[in-house]
Amino acid sequence: MAREITEPKSPALPVPSQSRTYVLALLTLVYTFNHIDRQILVILLEPIKADLHLDDSQLGLLSGLAFAAFYATLGIPIAMWADRGDRRKIIALALMVWSGMTALSGFAQSYWQLLLARMGVGVGEAGGTPPATSIIADLYGPKERAMALGIYTTGIGLGILAGFIIGGLVYETLGWRAAFFIAGIPGLVLAVLVRFTLREPVRGAVEARSNKAEAPPLGMTLKFIAGQSSFLWLLAGCCLICISANAFLVFTSSHLQRTYGVGPGQVSAPLGLLIGGVGGIGAVAIGRLCDRMSVNSQKWRPWTIAICSAVALPFAWMFLQADSLMAAYAWNIVPSFVGLIYASIAYTAAQELVGLRMRAFASAFMLFCLTLIGIGGGPTLAGVMSNMFLLQGHADSLRLALQAMLAFNALSIGCLMMSARHYDRDALRAAAMP
Repeated sequence: MAREITEPKSPALPVPSQSRTYVLALLTLVYTFNHIDRQILVILLEPIKADLHLDDSQLGLLSGLAFAAFYATLGIPIAMWADRGDRRKIIALALMVWSGMTALSGFAQSYWQLLLARMGVGVGEAGGTPPATSIIADLYGPKERAMALGIYTTGIGLGILAGFIIGGLVYETLGWRAAFFIAGIPGLVLAVLVRFTLREPVRGAVEARSNKAEAPPLGMTLKFIAGQSSFLWLLAGCCLICISANAFLVFTSSHLQRTYGVGPGQVSAPLGLLIGGVGGIGAVAIGRLCDRMSVNSQKWRPWTIAICSAVALPFAWMFLQADSLMAAYAWNIVPSFVGLIYASIAYTAAQELVGLRMRAFASAFMLFCLTLIGIGGGPTLAGVMSNMFLLQGHADSLRLALQAMLAFNALSIGCLMMSARHYDRDALRAAAMP
């Protein structure tokens, strides 16, 4: 039987225990701004397409690979810095950069100018998640961690909700350029708040683990991760889900607008409430359930994602076949509710399956793969497939492309089942690391 991972009753935290709530809330707010700055583009793709005369391939590149390449690649060195340095300063600097580049997106007069601005957003956002998840893991022990990271992951949902609603409403009154200004400028103020109110926690204190060891060199960290088969299988499964999830995230609004003849302002609030609101509730509720089920065996981490992926598949298929806008919203409730849990559990695994001084790097490595393969590949592939179907004479080319993306969800289930086989063993191996 797998050993239950225990934690001290009164962890020696560097700040009073009640202040963890403030830290988690502040980091969740930062993550919310992270996704507002991404999703403001998504809800505005159709008017941007018309204004700048773009096609679906360019939209996929703009919202996918152009952002993801910088976001993913720079996350690795920034995470190595976070494993050695002051994580709050890194987060504040990153927030300032991506918020500024979001505001600059509103000045773009051509596709290439907007592309460069989105690359800048990716550069900034690379420094957000790895140090934040590392801080959260130092404040919440194994029995609370999936729920805590589930709360953090609600930043995705809240960001989608706010980004969609702000983008839709501002577009209707002031145009798409103003939406980027309104989304970007408040993040500059939040960066100052992070820098001067967030305190750096002691690494490993919540688990009574030693913080004296130096961060291992890159080669040793990669070798350790390569020996954690559960980490690699979970990473593969989450990447497959991420490909499909981000294709749907980017193109669902466009699909609804084209299929049912509505505009950005008409779909922004319902989609924001579904993907953001319902998705955020699901991330917290399922994360809490996962923590409870994982007390005696942590294999429920990957099993939870696998079950959610399997449940979402038929509903996502029916969403694409809906004969009315309201029916499409109804079919999208279940996929929205379970849609964010893979991210929070992926972040949880990145903290549980490695040593203390590997956590920011492991989170960045997880994020690197999810971003480059999922955020970068999903929308780009869907856009290319949509163009291909259009050239073949299919009027509903985008719907056909999204249908094809569901195959990645189905493939993920097998990878997650493989991860569950050795998750407990690998978690114990990581707990023995300094």
